[in-house]
This record gives sequence, C-alpha cells and structure tokens, in this order.
Amino acid sequence: MLKIYDKLLQFPLFQGMSHNELMQVVTHTKMGFVKWAAGKSIVSEGDSCTHLYFLINGSLEAETMADDHSYYVREQLSAPYILQPERLFGIRQRYTSSFRAETPCHFITIDKQEVLLLLETQLVFRINLLNLLATEIQRLGHHPWQSATQTLRAALIRFFIQHTLRPAGAKTFHILMTRLGQEMRCTRQEISRELNQMQAESLLVLHRGRIEIPMLERLLM
Repeated sequence: MLKIYDKLLQFPLFQGMSHNELMQVVTHTKMGFVKWAAGKSIVSEGDSCTHLYFLINGSLEAETMADDHSYYVREQLSAPYILQPERLFGIRQRYTSSFRAETPCHFITIDKQEVLLLLETQLVFRINLLNLLATEIQRLGHHPWQSATQTLRAALIRFFIQHTLRPAGAKTFHILMTRLGQEMRCTRQEISRELNQMQAESLLVLHRGRIEIPMLERLLM
C-alpha cells in the first residue's frame, strides 16, 4: 500500500493531496497493475482512450505521425509519465500517438469510470486535472501568437519542439530535407546547410531521411 502511495505522488494529478486523501484514493479506487515486456505495443494511434496509463517504471518509445503520413517523430519517454491524459475526454477520445515499451514497463491503470468517481469525490484531483488540461490548452493556444522566427535555425528548433510530446530528451525525426524545406518555406539546400552546421556543433546527427537529436533541450541553450 505504501509503495503505491509513493508511486502516485510522482504524478501531478495526485500532488497536493494529504496523506488521508491519498490513502482513501488507494483504498477505494479500482486500479490495474500491468507489465509490458520490452518491444511490446501498449497503445496505437487511433485506439480509443478508455483508461489513464501511469508509467511508474521503465521507458517508452512514442511515435507520432503527420496527418499526411509524410513524416513521423519517435521519442523516448521515461517514468513517471501519463499517456495523453487529455485524450480521455473531448470530441476525439482517441490516442494521437503510438506507444511501445522500450524497456520492461510497469503501469498503474485507472479506467474512465473510476476517473469520473475521483473527479466527483476528490477536490485536489479535480483541480489538478483542470490545471493539466488548462496548461495544455494555453500552450497550444500560444503557438499562433509567437513572434516570427528571425533565423532558419530558430525556425527549425521551433518545428522540432512543437512536434514532440515532451520538449526534452532523445528525439528522432523521420523526414526528408525536401519536406522539411516545405515546412520552413525554404530550399532543400538551405535546410541541408543549416542542419550540417548543427551537426558540426554536436546538436544532432544526420542520416538519410532521419535526424537524430540526442537531447532536445540542448537546442534551447
């Protein structure tokens, strides 16, 4: 029981709860405890979102595809992490990314009916979920109002950041330079020149049709 208590406190949805409140959650909420072996698929893009998945141990690989399937991004995500909680409600209650276990992964799962019960009975949980959703809405709503980038590098960095689930850690962009040039509204040659300069600075590694970024946060330094 104490171990579950400690694990839940890692997640923002439970932070701020008193000991008694959290013990009430642990005692009265139906939770699943699931383990996935390395390499196993957890959820796929388009799957219905019926549960909250709390990654408590291990690391994931997330894959997010462009609408026209012309490029996709893979990124590594480590515990603690919640799989797209904003997809549990709203007009499209389906995952927009696919998640695969990169190492053996352990999850606590809570289905939607239990989440609704927590929202009804636990004020702190309700406020935390509202804050999480409001923060995501505000972040996305700010994108169109950001100042225009002054350099190609700044535009590339913004593109990389806006196409990830978490703006930190290792990312791999499977995208052709021609397609990236279309996104940046510049030529393939300009894209190639800037990316090669970034590679010379050890910020990323170029392959045919693939850009590996070891630490996305380094691009912001």
